[in-house]
Amino acid sequence: MSLEKEISKSIMEAMKAKDAVRLSALRNAKKYIIEAKTAVHGMDELPDGDVLKILTKLAKQGIDSAAIYTEQNRQDLADEELAQVAVFKEYLPKQLSDGELTEEIRKIIAECGATSMKEMGKVMGIASKSLAGRAEGRAISEKVKALLS
Repeated sequence: MSLEKEISKSIMEAMKAKDAVRLSALRNAKKYIIEAKTAVHGMDELPDGDVLKILTKLAKQGIDSAAIYTEQNRQDLADEELAQVAVFKEYLPKQLSDGELTEEIRKIIAECGATSMKEMGKVMGIASKSLAGRAEGRAISEKVKALLS
């Protein structure tokens, strides 16, 4: 079952269970999926990779919003955002640990034969594609810099 269909099915289950937080989060994700499908005319179903990008973006936005709410002493709103982020994370692949990320980037550097910071762009291009959804871009960039310098 595609990720898009899985989200649609989960929306129905959340409606039946009267789970307002889950329903709100999934409807928000579905809205972005529909927008992405209409941007490319004639697309029946969005590929799972694109759905993962949408969910990753929504999770990151939720975490950022929660941090702002916490900073402004609005813990109620922060908790609501984090609850929605938890829903999005159920559909995302497991995030790589620091050690796993280092190992993956070492493999990529060895494959493309990079030896200096001048080749960071080449390494980042490969790493960003192969680690998409499993690690944040900022973390990948920091690791590549550390390993190439």
